[in-house]
Amino acid sequence: MASVTLQGVRKSYADVGVIHDVNLEIDDGEFVVFVGPSGCGKSTLLRMIAGLEDITGGEISIGDTVVNEVAPSKRGVAMVFQTYALYPHMTVYNNMAFGLKQARLPEPDIDRRVRAAAEALHITEYLDRTPKALSGGQRQRVAIGRAIVREPEVFLFDEPLSNLDAALRVNTRLEIARLHQRLGATMIYVTHDQVEAMTLADKIVVLRDGRIEQVGSPIELYENPQNAFVAQFIGSPKMNFLPAETLAKDTLKALGVTARPGTMVGIRPEHFRTTAAAKALVSATLELVENLGEYALVHLLTEAGKEIIVKMDSPPKQAAGEVIHLTADKASLHRFDQDTGARIS
Repeated sequence: MASVTLQGVRKSYADVGVIHDVNLEIDDGEFVVFVGPSGCGKSTLLRMIAGLEDITGGEISIGDTVVNEVAPSKRGVAMVFQTYALYPHMTVYNNMAFGLKQARLPEPDIDRRVRAAAEALHITEYLDRTPKALSGGQRQRVAIGRAIVREPEVFLFDEPLSNLDAALRVNTRLEIARLHQRLGATMIYVTHDQVEAMTLADKIVVLRDGRIEQVGSPIELYENPQNAFVAQFIGSPKMNFLPAETLAKDTLKALGVTARPGTMVGIRPEHFRTTAAAKALVSATLELVENLGEYALVHLLTEAGKEIIVKMDSPPKQAAGEVIHLTADKASLHRFDQDTGARIS
C-alpha cells in the first residue's frame, strides 16, 4: 500500500481552470472521501490521480514516486467506476481474471487471487455465472473484485453506488467498509452523497469549484465547519441559517453569544429544542411534519420568512399554523460572516 500526495495540482481546459492549486496528503491505509456538489471537480481530481487526465501543473506522488509522467497501468492503482463495465459474455471468474491473464500471470496465481477476492466479497457462489444473471449489487461487487485481484497500492472509487437502489447502496457501502478493514488498503472514494462520506471516511475532503474547502474527519467537519458551505453540505438535513438580527437578543445574551449584524447563526435540526415563549431564541409557525417513525422532521417558517427544519423524537403536539418556540445550547450555535461565509470563532 502507499500514501498519495498532491502538491499545487491544477487542471485547465484551454483557458478555463477546473482544479485550482490543490494540496493534499493521504496517508498509507487511509480511507479518504472526496465530496462536493456536481461539477466541483472531485471526479476530475480522482482521474488525475489515476492518470486518466493529464495535469496542467503541480505534482502527484504515489508513495515516493512522482507519477505525473507515469502511465495509468504503471501507477499501482485500480479504479472502480460508476458503471460496472463487465464483459457480458464472460463468467464472473473470467471477468475478474481477465486483466491478470493479459498481464501473463501464472494460472495458479490468477486462481488464488480471484478466489480470495470472491471470498472477501461473498461472491464465490457466482463465479460461474455471467453478469446478466446477477443483481446490480452483485455486479458492482464483481467490479470491485476485479480491482482487488490486481493487488494495487491504491484503490480509486468513482461514485460506485450511484446506480444502485437505496437498500443495495447501504449493503454495498457496508461491504466496502468491511473490505477496507480487511485489506487495510489506501482508498480514495468520490461521492456527492454526504451520508456515504460520513459513514465511510477516515478523512473527508470537501470540494467546491475545484478548490478544497476543508479537510478533516467526519466528526471534525460536523462539529467545526470552517465556513457556511461546509456547514450546510455536511449533515442531513442541512444546517439551518438564521440572520442574527432575527433572533431574540435577550436569549442570545443569556447564552453568552455575541452575534452582531451581518452574522448568520447556524443551528443543526437535531440541536433545536422546544421552550417557553419567554426563553425562545426563535419562534416559528408550523407548516408541515414529516413523520418518519424513528423521528419527525418539522418544517417551520419564521416571521422573517426563513424556513427552519427541526428534528424531533416525535411529532409536535401543535397543529399546522400554530407557533412553536425554539432554543438551543450555546455549544451548538455556529456563527458565520453573512458576506464571506467564513466561520466566526
